[in-house]
Amino acid sequence: MKSAFIFPGQGSQSVGMLAGAAETWPMITETFDEASNVLGYDLWDLCQNGPAEELNRTTVTQPALLTASVALWRQWCLAEGPRPDFVAGHSLGEYSALVAAESLDFVEAVKLVQLRGELMQDAVPAGEGRMAAILGLEDADVKSACEEAAQGDVVSAVNFNAPGQVVVAGSAAAVDRAIEACKERGARKAMPLPVSVPSHCALMKGAAEQLAEGLSDVRFTDAMIPVVQNVNAGEATTADELKDNLLKQLYSPVLWTDSVRTLVDHGVGVAVECGAGRVLAGLIKRIDRKLPVHGIEDPDSLAKAVEALAGSR
Repeated sequence: MKSAFIFPGQGSQSVGMLAGAAETWPMITETFDEASNVLGYDLWDLCQNGPAEELNRTTVTQPALLTASVALWRQWCLAEGPRPDFVAGHSLGEYSALVAAESLDFVEAVKLVQLRGELMQDAVPAGEGRMAAILGLEDADVKSACEEAAQGDVVSAVNFNAPGQVVVAGSAAAVDRAIEACKERGARKAMPLPVSVPSHCALMKGAAEQLAEGLSDVRFTDAMIPVVQNVNAGEATTADELKDNLLKQLYSPVLWTDSVRTLVDHGVGVAVECGAGRVLAGLIKRIDRKLPVHGIEDPDSLAKAVEALAGSR
């Protein structure tokens, strides 16, 4: 039986995250100090004390969640936890996965996700973009609703998080129309999300072009652990493919459901969610209830995860 580490993206942040872990593991604050030196502000203090509005700004959220995941991954390595057979990350979490796979240097990743956040924030004027969660509809019905609602504007299904849980994004008016179209098709819930950046849709193509310039100066290496990537739910290891897919990810749907199924199809029977919160564990319960997902929050949970992965060998 094989194993995987999965890394969360935006939405997993909270004021006070990793506070308990930091009391036991110096590696947590050491990693945050490293990121703070790159960013020019005290990232750990902001994560612990907020305000939440600042932590939830995408330009802060992205480096914060990357750093949290990498800090826990480093602690796992210090504890001599078994190396997983695969890594995968949800949206922003893919950067954490690439650091764990030794394809991308942590300091370079911090710079990249800060730039990514700035470009995403600037890509669409405030109030003109929107995202919405659609619950209780088949994927095909959500896609159909978006096609009906577009009317010359941009709106598309962008996060396939779990069966019956899809996020749509695009221009505000088109997303509002898509919400109504989904309700007409019988959605259990169709509601706007409290974000201003319409991620993973065509409105991000301009940001992707600018991010390509930033990526051109960053050295990627072939991954030491295969990475299942968002854009195609496929396994990749070569530097060029990983980098290309990372760029496409900015304006392409996150195929998380298919990514988890790819891991299972490749023999993964146990996973570890490495980062703040347990969002991905909740999604995986809806995708494949037979796949256990462990967290790393304290020495006890780390020891249980180590034992689970060691037992899978």
